[in-house]
Amino acid sequence: MSVGVVMLVHAELHRAEQLARHWAEQGCPVVIHIDKRVSKDISSRFIQKLADLENVLFSKRHACEWGTWSLVAASQDASTLMLEKFPEVQHVYLASGSCLPLRPVGDLQTYLAARPNTDFIESVTTEDVVWTVGGLDIERFTLRFPFSWKRRRRLFDRYVALQRRLGFKRRIPAGLVPHMGSQWWCLTRATLTAILEDPNRPVYDKYFERVWIPDESYYQTLVRLHSSQVESRTLTLSKFDHQGKPHVFYDDHLQLLRRSDCFVARKIWPHADRLYESFLDRKSNPMTGAEPNPGKIDRIFAKALERRVMGREGLYMQSRMPGHGKGNGKTSAGYSVFEGFADLYEDFEPWLVRVSGARVHGHLYAPERAEFAGGQTAYSGALTDHAKLRDYNPCGFLTSLIWNTRGERQCFMFGPRDNQEINWMIATDPNAQISVIAGAWAVSLFRANKPFDEIRRTAARLQKIEAEHLSILRTQHVKARVRIWTMADFVESQLEPLQAIIDEIGPRDHRRLTDLPKLRDLTGFGQFLQNLKNQGMNPHLMGDFPVNGPVDAPADRPKRPYLVK
Repeated sequence: MSVGVVMLVHAELHRAEQLARHWAEQGCPVVIHIDKRVSKDISSRFIQKLADLENVLFSKRHACEWGTWSLVAASQDASTLMLEKFPEVQHVYLASGSCLPLRPVGDLQTYLAARPNTDFIESVTTEDVVWTVGGLDIERFTLRFPFSWKRRRRLFDRYVALQRRLGFKRRIPAGLVPHMGSQWWCLTRATLTAILEDPNRPVYDKYFERVWIPDESYYQTLVRLHSSQVESRTLTLSKFDHQGKPHVFYDDHLQLLRRSDCFVARKIWPHADRLYESFLDRKSNPMTGAEPNPGKIDRIFAKALERRVMGREGLYMQSRMPGHGKGNGKTSAGYSVFEGFADLYEDFEPWLVRVSGARVHGHLYAPERAEFAGGQTAYSGALTDHAKLRDYNPCGFLTSLIWNTRGERQCFMFGPRDNQEINWMIATDPNAQISVIAGAWAVSLFRANKPFDEIRRTAARLQKIEAEHLSILRTQHVKARVRIWTMADFVESQLEPLQAIIDEIGPRDHRRLTDLPKLRDLTGFGQFLQNLKNQGMNPHLMGDFPVNGPVDAPADRPKRPYLVK
């Protein structure tokens, strides 16, 4: 089985030549698209340097610009030439001139040969997308974008505002459900052929020509019509910052890239000689056999993003000057909020009562009723469990509960199914201790006996709610003591975070915990998350769960949460 590589190049052609030769000399046909804006002299020299390779061809040139249809047209022409000239190719891998292979080409060929019918492309419905930057999600499919966002930004913004004011909406072609994702894909010959030879392609192409950033939605949408097996992930490591700009990898990222186990990474600095020498050395490259897992380095990027956006504790600077709090406190005593613990453990509430001596309630803000400790219908201060009365003033309900029970520590469960109106209050309350296992709500869906389509819709809704809640807990205005773990991190090392929580509550003694609450059976949970991805949903809050293999990690690898003060 052969893998063909379509390369889109526009700059640093000496690196593109090096990469094309690396692919071609190891049995991968290469079709290169050179940006039409590259001068004729430079492109001619580039073509001449690769003339000795019979399996390297060049496609029709387009003047490519970010966010425009030209990038899709370039990949279409190059892919058509690939399928026509190389009938042995069974997978086509889209890459750029700054994409560096991290593993031997033979490793990629073996991996794809074992998955002959699988298309690797990130393809997520618009309501599940969390990474878009710029305020345009579904609107990128319902408005028109004839002007360049980079060159004619003012005209672009004014035309968008005009369409919104007039209520203009484009009609999405029948049968299409807009999906989005990374533009770097690896598709089977059958799927790519079906997309390029679709009888409705003229209709689809005309529609996507006025979609914003169509290279992130064209193939991602059409693959859902023609593919029999979609793995909603990319084999290319591509990271973006909080402004939507791609991270650039330099020489000092060598070990970080090796940890990812991905086949290809972008965007590589053209002068990163050490990276090119290390990964293009066919004899000494040690990266073979592992499952691609960019999630292994997500924690590092998350910490870097937090440092970039939030700054360091005690460091004051003009761009992050904290606002001064007002008022004389929101509540009268300390209390604890637990998010995800009751989902992850079978007997968390009675265990917490036993080890802390605190008053432990269920979900005080559940849709049906306030779940007071012991199943009581009324509590101190004549507070009722009636949901309608509670929701008349959710924040007042909590302040009354804390006031009425002064001298006794109050704890309650909270989650994305609950009333979210107390989010800002507890986040900005110095008396609050908030512990969050992000994504743990998915355990109840994992165990639910419901149609998977219903589970996917519910998961997308709950994830969106929790993501908004977590964004509040990470703002500079937070005054509560907040600990946030991904579910994967928490499961790896349960004892340490539980001990820290109990110590902070104020235990009756200072002994170490000798027993833990009973963890629910998570066998198959990683595959459940992958199934959600394959159905177009992007479960990103839970952390890195392996698709296959045990969920529990060795106990000698403790993971520490980050603390927001």
